[in-house]
Amino acid sequence: MKELAKRFINKECLIYAFDSSHQFEGIVKEVTDGAILIEKAGAVEAINLDFVIRIREYPKNKKGKKKSVVLD
Repeated sequence: MKELAKRFINKECLIYAFDSSHQFEGIVKEVTDGAILIEKAGAVEAINLDFVIRIREYPKNKKGKKKSVVLD
């Protein structure tokens, strides 16, 4: 998972944890052995890689803007 997560560095992503109620959003800044550091609104947050089940880039519409609603 660490090697796959490195592909998302400096991209705005949605990160999903085991519990479906936990979804994180932000720019991936760093991936280490056990965590992903994301930045959102100037704050940095660390997410344990052991609990991450899905990472994806934030979806964009046809004009390249972020979608306002993301349904999964």
